[in-house]
Amino acid sequence: MVAVRFGVMRDLLPPEVAVAVAGAADWTGALLPAERAGLGERAVAGRRRDFTAGRVCARRALAGLGLPAAPVPTGTDRAPVWPAGVVGAITHTRGYCAAAAARAADIRAVGIDAERHRDLPTGVRRKVCLPEEEAELARLPRGVAWSVVLFSVKETVYKVWHPLVGTWLDFPDARVTLDPAAGTFTARIAPARLAAAPVDDPPSSIAGRFAVDADLVRTAAVLVPE
Repeated sequence: MVAVRFGVMRDLLPPEVAVAVAGAADWTGALLPAERAGLGERAVAGRRRDFTAGRVCARRALAGLGLPAAPVPTGTDRAPVWPAGVVGAITHTRGYCAAAAARAADIRAVGIDAERHRDLPTGVRRKVCLPEEEAELARLPRGVAWSVVLFSVKETVYKVWHPLVGTWLDFPDARVTLDPAAGTFTARIAPARLAAAPVDDPPSSIAGRFAVDADLVRTAAVLVPE
């Protein structure tokens, strides 16, 4: 098990967002009945650990907002279902799990993602990166696996988009620009995806922050109410 640091992810989000990062005991913590239904009886041990840590962190993030304990079950689209009036996101990768939650009156949507700091396999990279993004990554400073940063950004962007719009995003649907000096990113949604959105105000651009630690890439973004 890779060691985790409590508080990591907090640095990428505004104070209105409560953040919880899994500690050693959280991976084998207790699930509430409504949460257990989303796991499935055939889930392998690794999936059980990740799912459990995510729900324990989610409930701790709710407590950080001063809200009473409540289950965070799984919807038909496999996404977490947060209590009414709350928005949130969960992420887990090998040895790391975090959850973020905010009151919907303060934050319209939040997305977080974490990945191990490793270059994407060639086949995966072709699916994730647009040709123009590949050209930009080639010009960025060496020493960072920028392809996995881009992947993580697109995962975060999807977690912001989906609860608001209710549709899927494919990797080519978000055109990402990274600013290494500032640790920020901007993702612009493809016009065709915006035109097909079933809501009146889909976000056309999502901005956020990223950080690259020794073995972990973290990304986060929020949208605020207009």
